[in-house]
Amino acid sequence: MAERIEQRLEDRIPELEQLERVGLFTHKEIRAVLRKASALEYKIQRRALRKEDFINYIQYEVNLLELIKKRRARIGYSFKKDEIEYSILHRVHSLFNRATGKWKDDVQLWLSHVAFCKQWNAKHQLSKVFSTMLAIHSNKPALWIMAAKWEMETRLSSESARHLFLRALRFHPECPKLYQEYFRMELMHAEKQRKEKKEFEQAKMDLGEFNYSEEILNGEMARIVYRDASQKIKGVEFQLAVLSIAKLFDFTEDLQKEILESLQARYADDPLTWDYMARRELELGSLQPTEHSTKQKKVSEMAQREERCCAVFDEAVGAVPTEDMWKCYITFCLERYNRKTNSEELKQKRLERTLSVFSKAHESKLLSEALYKQWLQLLLDSSLSEKAVEVAEAATRHFSQSVEVWQMRLRVLIQLKRDDVTQCFEEAIKHVKSKGTLPLWTLWVEWSEGTNSKEDTEALYQRSLHATTPAESVTMKEMYLDWTYRSSGYKKVKRLFTSLCENRPFSLDFFRKMIQIEKEQESCKMLHLREYYERALREFGSTNTDLWLDYIKEELSHPQGKPENCGSIHWRAMKMLQGDLVEDFVSKYTLLQTGHL
Repeated sequence: MAERIEQRLEDRIPELEQLERVGLFTHKEIRAVLRKASALEYKIQRRALRKEDFINYIQYEVNLLELIKKRRARIGYSFKKDEIEYSILHRVHSLFNRATGKWKDDVQLWLSHVAFCKQWNAKHQLSKVFSTMLAIHSNKPALWIMAAKWEMETRLSSESARHLFLRALRFHPECPKLYQEYFRMELMHAEKQRKEKKEFEQAKMDLGEFNYSEEILNGEMARIVYRDASQKIKGVEFQLAVLSIAKLFDFTEDLQKEILESLQARYADDPLTWDYMARRELELGSLQPTEHSTKQKKVSEMAQREERCCAVFDEAVGAVPTEDMWKCYITFCLERYNRKTNSEELKQKRLERTLSVFSKAHESKLLSEALYKQWLQLLLDSSLSEKAVEVAEAATRHFSQSVEVWQMRLRVLIQLKRDDVTQCFEEAIKHVKSKGTLPLWTLWVEWSEGTNSKEDTEALYQRSLHATTPAESVTMKEMYLDWTYRSSGYKKVKRLFTSLCENRPFSLDFFRKMIQIEKEQESCKMLHLREYYERALREFGSTNTDLWLDYIKEELSHPQGKPENCGSIHWRAMKMLQGDLVEDFVSKYTLLQTGHL
């Protein structure tokens, strides 16, 4: 092994001598490079190879290349690249080849090699990397697309890109993304040939051997790709994606027309088809004019286009009366309403249209929970509070089991300071099953704290403890404790804590809250703190190391604490903690003893 490493280091000597001779590195720096290279070489020649060692070696060589590049720029020296950089580049490629040969499944390693090749313009080497990588990772369409794009955009080889796409489709015959990118590539190839032909014609050159097929110039290859793909890939999303690609090229009118006809014929009942057809009216209807048009004309034209869109949507919800179709219609209306405009008339028209569509969807009973929420927010923002109350009530009738919808209605009533809030809370609790009602109870007690008397709020807290599930009651206990301390003081909260401790379950925060309350008192008693810690440890002593450490810290720092108790607390912790927590506790306790925690 040592002989091999010595040989590799000797192979470096010519480039290092050149670096010193031309003044890019000093003799001292050359020696440092050799020492570092020697250490890195030994690491990658061991029997048990590690990926990190290869990555570190490669990173070192890349950093060396960058340093040489900066020093060349600084002194203005650009010769001897064959003897210096190219030998380093060759070594980096060799390291990458060894690493990817050893860890073939690491895609990130392959991509790092690809990125390095691109950075240093190693086209020939990159072609080999792509070839080897795709042979191993043929199951990843994104890698095929990356390789084909490079062939098309960097090497300007449409033929190679097409060959790669065809190979990829043999492995992934139903991959939409592959077909989309293949379709795009064929259109780019057609556009490139059209530009070449145009330049030849402008220069009045004889095309001679250059044979530009009219079919290819008109995107016929892309049409073949589309037809083949549409037979294998079902779904309107693919059709729309292909159509959006075709629209980027100005010679694809016939192709766009074919895709559109196919879309309407095969997916007439899909909401996305109608959504596209409606939004298309925004692009189609513009008048030729516009430089000398007045603002009023522009506003009028935009209003007309939006009306045409809505006419298509109205037809759509009649033909496809589904929740998704209404969602598309409402989303369009909200998008238009949220667009900035200086015309108050247009903004008001958009608002009225949006509210009208919401109402129609509601009457059709095809409005989702999320859309009810958006409708309510729009009504509140528009100061239509009475309508908001009416809509919220209708939403709870339609989704009577939904906690979120009841929350929505209650928040509206609370925001508007209505008198029937309590009645609505009672109605909500009656309709919704006990499991999952926690958000309603927390909202109710929070509202009661700021509105009702202390007696009413306390009665409500007591009621919530019995009405919620045991797991949910934990949160209510924490809130009850906090509110009692804020409203009635220390003595009351201490009695409440003792009372609540009679019924499990508890949370750790419940005990920590009481410990914090005790610490806030002027005459903070260690006796009480011990009681709270002991209660907490009975529940969480086997699973929480920090609780034990806090208890020990309290005994050490409190004026009434007994440091001699720390030993017994430590012994109990070691007995009670489970699994790896013992080791965690020991390390933290050591840090505490040495003053680092």
